[in-house]
Amino acid sequence: MCGIVGRVNFNQKEIDEVEIRAMMQKIKHRGPDDEGIFIDKSVGLGFVRLSIIDLSEAGHQPMFSDDKRFVITFNGEVYNYIELRDELKKLGYSFKSNSDTEVVLKAYEEWGESALDKFNGMWAFVIYDTKTKELFGARDRFGVKPFYYYIDKNSFIFGSEIKALKKAIKTPLSINEEALFNYLLFNRTDYSDKTFYSEIFKVPHSHSFRLKPNGEFKLKRWYNLKNRCKKQQDISPKEYLELFKSSLKLRMRSDVPIGVCLSGGIDSSSIVATLSKELNIKNLRSFSAVYKKGDRGDEREYIEEMREFVTEMNYTTPSAKSLFKDLEDFIRSQDEPFPTTSIYAQYKVMELAKKDVKVTLDGQGADEQLAGYTYFYGFYFKELLKSLSLLRLFEEIYSYFKVQKSLFAIKAMLFFLLPSKLKLKLKVKKLSYIKESFYQKHNISNILTEELYGSASLRDSLINHFEYKLEHLLKWEDLNSMRFSIEARVPFLDYRLVEQSLSLNSNYHIQKGVTKYILRESMKSILPEKIRKRYDKIGFATPEANWFREKFFRKKIENILKNPTKTFEKYIDTKVALDMYHKHLKKEIDCSKDIWKWINLDLWLRENRF
Repeated sequence: MCGIVGRVNFNQKEIDEVEIRAMMQKIKHRGPDDEGIFIDKSVGLGFVRLSIIDLSEAGHQPMFSDDKRFVITFNGEVYNYIELRDELKKLGYSFKSNSDTEVVLKAYEEWGESALDKFNGMWAFVIYDTKTKELFGARDRFGVKPFYYYIDKNSFIFGSEIKALKKAIKTPLSINEEALFNYLLFNRTDYSDKTFYSEIFKVPHSHSFRLKPNGEFKLKRWYNLKNRCKKQQDISPKEYLELFKSSLKLRMRSDVPIGVCLSGGIDSSSIVATLSKELNIKNLRSFSAVYKKGDRGDEREYIEEMREFVTEMNYTTPSAKSLFKDLEDFIRSQDEPFPTTSIYAQYKVMELAKKDVKVTLDGQGADEQLAGYTYFYGFYFKELLKSLSLLRLFEEIYSYFKVQKSLFAIKAMLFFLLPSKLKLKLKVKKLSYIKESFYQKHNISNILTEELYGSASLRDSLINHFEYKLEHLLKWEDLNSMRFSIEARVPFLDYRLVEQSLSLNSNYHIQKGVTKYILRESMKSILPEKIRKRYDKIGFATPEANWFREKFFRKKIENILKNPTKTFEKYIDTKVALDMYHKHLKKEIDCSKDIWKWINLDLWLRENRF
């Protein structure tokens, strides 16, 4: 796990080493253990290393092929590197290190772009061909590892974080208002190759690229999840467990200590219990965020259920004071606006884990492949209705209501049945603080209403979540973990597990009013029943509603809304927002999620001097 940066000048202007090193320094938190640089006239590559596998100098990057033709700078982990190394040895290759980086480089030498299909892991890398002067780069299947770039007629600039690119981009940056609109309206980011900066893009997950010396840049999709899940397959709970165990075994490969981020939900708890009970791994350390009993987001009673599997439980308690103190660093570490303080809980968990481990495991991605979010019931009911499976529909609605005691899924189904334009209008009515002029400019049909909210079936919805929604969670996790020099691994996102899960019939995901059915069945006799049969959904939540009523936050929020910058006023009706905030203070409403967006947007605009 590391950080990469680089620049290619198309006008043959020589690379400024000072600039490359400045980019590297901006993301030094991603790789405090080592660093390296490569320059070939108009091409410059930089690397900062967090040593996880093969801690010796043999794992140093940028790394050269034996004949010195290829140079790689690589961020991530290819977990099946041992198996691939053995395969390459049989083909005549020899190895100087025990690193996965060398395996990636030699796999590319042998198989070219098709090597990507053999990799099981998370990655973003570039390989420079010193002979053809071409750059080849690729990103993993689901977007676990980031890759940002800027391109104009003179140069191509890339890096693991936007803050690194900003050290090298000389022209002014501008706001991508489409991204800002979808952030404010839908709480969504990272649904395309665009960022909040109009001039900065990211290589989409599942894509590779080639860059020629003349500046010709071509993106190519190398992996298509939908195509891989066309054929419906059945699987037993035992077979699912075996796949899950295989994923965990691969992700336990490390030369440094590993811990688990434990939330108290079924996903992270399944990781802990399977490691302990099924794989017989001892001395597990867990890291969790907790609050006062009764506060939103406090899951200590469920976390404590896992004590029998964990040698050492570690807790952090995020608070209004700690958020206020960390605010600037926290927002700066993320580079772009984000819609919830739940990310702050994760930030504090990673800060806690830094004291003891260099690698963490967590349950990211399970909700998207196993229909864990409550609104997935709505997609399932819509699917049953459209297929005229009316008896099953009534049975599932009855079971849902019996378990959840809520009408939310019925409302979700009705919403998902609406035309896209009506979905958009209904959504925006809840956000009266958005400036009318800004809304009118962007209230056109967009990908989020057409794809994310318009899926025809539960399976399509899950696949669309992998395509348009999951990546923002992965980005936040990457930035939070790397801020504290930690590699975060996500065992539920082993591509074999994902493809198998998304090829299942919908009743493997939702059955008898319960989500994640196949996982729950596979965890029988492994997980404590209190957690296996836990049906509420919390995750890394925070008691933010109370936080924003504290005096020090009140002063800051009122200052933002009473003395807004001109740019802030382009997007937010501050009079409406101030009225909402005062109602929040009186506990007449809870608009804490909106309040956070105002704070985040204001600080981001000021940081960038927009």
